[in-house]
Amino acid sequence: MHTRGKKNFSFFFRIILLATFLLVAVFAFKNKIDSKIISPLSENSDLIKKTVTLFPKDEQRKPPDPESLIKEIKKYIDSQQGNYSIYVYELTANQGYGINETTIYTAASVNKIPILAALYFEAQKELIDLDRRITIQQKDIQDYGTGTIRYEGSGGVYSLKTLAQLMIEKSDNTAAFVLTGIIGEERIQELVDSWGLTQTDIKNNKTSNKDMATLLTKIYRKQIANNALTTEMIGFMDDSDFENRLPFMLPKNLTVYHKIGNEVGNIHDVGIVNHPTNPYYIGVLTNDIVNDQAAEEAIAHISKMVYDFMSSQ
Repeated sequence: MHTRGKKNFSFFFRIILLATFLLVAVFAFKNKIDSKIISPLSENSDLIKKTVTLFPKDEQRKPPDPESLIKEIKKYIDSQQGNYSIYVYELTANQGYGINETTIYTAASVNKIPILAALYFEAQKELIDLDRRITIQQKDIQDYGTGTIRYEGSGGVYSLKTLAQLMIEKSDNTAAFVLTGIIGEERIQELVDSWGLTQTDIKNNKTSNKDMATLLTKIYRKQIANNALTTEMIGFMDDSDFENRLPFMLPKNLTVYHKIGNEVGNIHDVGIVNHPTNPYYIGVLTNDIVNDQAAEEAIAHISKMVYDFMSSQ
């Protein structure tokens, strides 16, 4: 019995020593880990100050400057032949900027926009029936410039709505002549004046970039006609036969409601770019042009410059 007691005491003593060793080892390991923990930096730490400087908040960035865009455009048109009027109007911000935007130009077919607006304004008032059908007479044929009716000759029957479509999509001069006669040239001018266009002369075919911005903005905002009639109107301005200017260098899925104008020495395009986040008016009017293709390419290039600027905001 005495020998067995000694053995039991020796066994328990070893267990106690092993447990003590393990506790000491765990404690030492914990102290080693804790010694590597870095305490939080104070708010006055130089490292924090440097971090704030290196990574500024987004709201500290300045928005694009329209003046820089205008300077870039002016530098570009100074290298082109002819005279240019450029105007940009942001519909959301209600701000505009341009070059020679109030200079009066020969409007050419750009003046078909007031004819369209007057027609649909009168239709809104139920003073004109867009479904009314008329027969083209020989005296109606305008045998010059653009359009298809003149090649078909007299005797064709068209609704006023179809004439409006041909006037815008194909820039048909016979359609414009017939519609002007139905509405009345004086009535169109009266409406133009009432809409705040101070530099547009229907009889003498004159207008300015600023006036076209005013009118197209009113059309786009449904201030000329109701929603259904406005949708019809601007639908004529999308995907016309003349897509080689304002829309040419823009994304193909982007809608541009526009109207071109051509006359000897004058190459124009004005419209609303239905930008997904920043819709805007852009107009380019020119005179003293000797190379039509070069002017068309210049209009496309200016349009792309403006689109890139709008997309950067």
